[in-house]
Amino acid sequence: MEQLTGRLRSEHKTLVCMTKIYCEDHHGQHPGGLCGECAALMEYSAKRLAKCPYGEDKPTCANCPIHCYKQQQRELVREVMRYAGPRMPLRHPWRALTHVFDKLRRVVHPRELRRARNRDRQIKP
Repeated sequence: MEQLTGRLRSEHKTLVCMTKIYCEDHHGQHPGGLCGECAALMEYSAKRLAKCPYGEDKPTCANCPIHCYKQQQRELVREVMRYAGPRMPLRHPWRALTHVFDKLRRVVHPRELRRARNRDRQIKP
């Protein structure tokens, strides 16, 4: 698995916390906190986050114009988030709060980010 840093790592940790809540309540207790299916989903999500075209400027998935998950995994993550989202403030209040603030971030398409970076490079001698 590729190493995530900064905001991507934080977002993945938030998703792992949500998945643990979901998995414990739906699949029972497992060593390490996740069943095989949920662990595979988290590995998949880490791979997709590592390839995100937004990089550190990534918005929350709900606000993202790019759908990088396959349909089956996207539906499973939606189900996990629907269930665990309301339970997050009780179990992980800080992660829940930062996720709410992340939702408020303005979304800029990756193409626009590249154009802005290219303009900055052209201006600087």
